[in-house]
Amino acid sequence: MNPSPSTAGIRHACTVLSSPALIRLITEIDDNGPIPSRGLARTLADLPSHHLRQSIDLARDLDLVHLRPGTGLGLTRSGAELSDVYDAMARWARRHSYPAPVSDFNRRIQHTLALLTEAPTFAFEGSPRAPTAGALLPSAEAAADLARLRDLLIQWLDANPQAANSAPAA
Repeated sequence: MNPSPSTAGIRHACTVLSSPALIRLITEIDDNGPIPSRGLARTLADLPSHHLRQSIDLARDLDLVHLRPGTGLGLTRSGAELSDVYDAMARWARRHSYPAPVSDFNRRIQHTLALLTEAPTFAFEGSPRAPTAGALLPSAEAAADLARLRDLLIQWLDANPQAANSAPAA
């Protein structure tokens, strides 16, 4: 069994996993199934080609995607589980209007991952503890839900230690 990731490992993983191109790639495949190799640029037309290549390389390095002849680029079990983590983060952010009442999916995930790099406990309005980076959550419920998200992320990292030890995201 692998030891749980260090605080630095969690920070690093959050940085890597917050790549907009990686989020788009993983969630696109999760939502719509494998992407044929020749259809990647067309399917993810909003991503510059170099970002698309970097995200595919990163996803392969992290064992999140695999290329299967005849079907295209699909998610591995780790990739599907990461997509579930992303979905949970987006639901938390939407429920608690974070970072703003109206935000897109990527921004919700990126900002939630940034929050998860803070201390393991989170401050909320009316709490006696000062926030570590100026982020103040709207309620004790939001802080408790965020702590559960942190646990979910750590559980995923325990099963996928390569994310905490990977090269920096491009």
